[in-house]
This record gives sequence, structure tokens and C-alpha cells, in this order.
Amino acid sequence: MRFVAVPQWQGSPSPRAMRLADGADAIFGDLPARASTMIEVPVGAGDALGTTVHRLSAVAAVTELLTTELASSPEPALVVGGDCGIELGAVRHALRDDTCVVWFDAHPDVHSPDDSESGAFSGMVLGALLGRADQQFVAGGVPTAAALAPSRVVLAGTRTFDDAEDAFVEESGIVSLSAFDLVPDEVVSAVALTGATSVYIHVDLDVLDPSSFDGLLDPQPFGLEPATLVATITALRARFELVGAGICSFAPATDAAAADDLGTILRVVGALAR
Repeated sequence: MRFVAVPQWQGSPSPRAMRLADGADAIFGDLPARASTMIEVPVGAGDALGTTVHRLSAVAAVTELLTTELASSPEPALVVGGDCGIELGAVRHALRDDTCVVWFDAHPDVHSPDDSESGAFSGMVLGALLGRADQQFVAGGVPTAAALAPSRVVLAGTRTFDDAEDAFVEESGIVSLSAFDLVPDEVVSAVALTGATSVYIHVDLDVLDPSSFDGLLDPQPFGLEPATLVATITALRARFELVGAGICSFAPATDAAAADDLGTILRVVGALAR
């Protein structure tokens, strides 16, 4: 597996979003140098391109850069953010007809541009992969792609839903497994029931309980313990082919704080990249 770091911050709604770039840099420093690449993210915030998606021009530019880099090798990649918006290019590149996307995240990220209160792309990236942003993408001149089917998505550890997201998940039939009492076999069984034989694994670090992991912009209580996350990834990898993965949302306040969390992150990276 190769590693591609993408210190994008423009998809985040947080006033401290630049910490996400620092987090990507910190993780990159502990990855194997010969197998790792850093994407140069534009310095500017970007603009909405006439849509309601904030900073869409920057997000679209990073997506294009990442897509080009991923296309340079057939080897599966672990993409390291940055905010969750990096998954637009990463999932689109890796997705096959037999793939289920397993979304480890405190939030479902299935907003459409029309129902997102923040307008931040990180909260609608899975929605965009499901085709919910196509109309505004076309209006802004951003390329679209074949939509991911809701039947090929499993939300895992998700526990913070806005009303619009809750309604969409219920209406679309997306499987959602709460962080409460989540066990690896439950996630493996849910993926198997989709008919998939391969997986893309997305890990937003806010899926973890904040008592076990500090470096988050938006910590949500009652999350997974690191050991549970690692065991679940390991079980998925034992059953299904991994076509790609992403790890996002590391936002350390200081270099010392980053060092405190990197042990946990490297355990997750190790489970994904074994």
C-alpha cells in the first residue's frame, strides 16, 4: 500500500480548520518516506463558484490533484487528511462494482448542498458520493461521476445526525451501526449482506471517544475505543479485499499534543495498511 497525504482544510466549517493541515503533516512525518506522497493544497480558501458549497473551487482543485496522483499507480492507497472532503476523489478512484464503503465517522456526512446549514463540504462528502450534490456541481463547473449506491454503504460508529441526515439515511435504507456496543462481527456481517467482496474504509478520527483521543475539532461523546476500531478494521480486512482507505480529521492543538495521539493513529494506520 502507498500513502498520499492531503492537508486540505477548506472543507471544514471550523474556525480552527488549519489544524487539520497540521494533523496531516504530523501523520505524514511518521509514514514510510519511500511509499508516501504529499499533495500540495492551494493556499487560498477558494470560493463557492456560484453554489451554496463553501470553498468549492479549492475542494475541486484538490480533488483533481489527488485523482491525478492516485491514477499514477494501480497500488491501493491510504489517503491521509485533512478534512473529510478529500474522500470525494479517493473513493471515486477506488470504487468498483463489488465495493462497499464502510464509513467510520461520528457524523454521516450525507447532507446535500440544499439541506446543509453550514455549507461546509466535509459534512456533505458522502452525500456527494451518493449523487446528492450533482446539480450544484454541474452549476459550478465541477465534474461529477457515477453515484455510489446507498445499498453499498455501511455507517459505523455514527452517532450525531442532523434531522435532514437522519431522514435521508432512513429513506435511502443506508445501514447505520451505532458506536454503542459495536462489535467487529456486526460490521463484517453488515458488509457481507450488501453483496460486496471488497471494501473502501473511511476513518474520521472523531469516531473515537474523546476520552481516548484528544486531537479533534468537534469531539463527540460515546464513541469507539481505539481497540474496537482497530479490531473491526482487522476483521474487515480478513474477510474483504481492501481497494483503498482514508483517515481524516486529526487536528492537534500543538506539536506535543500531536505526539500524544500519534500512537493511536499509527495503530489505525497499521490495521489499514497491513
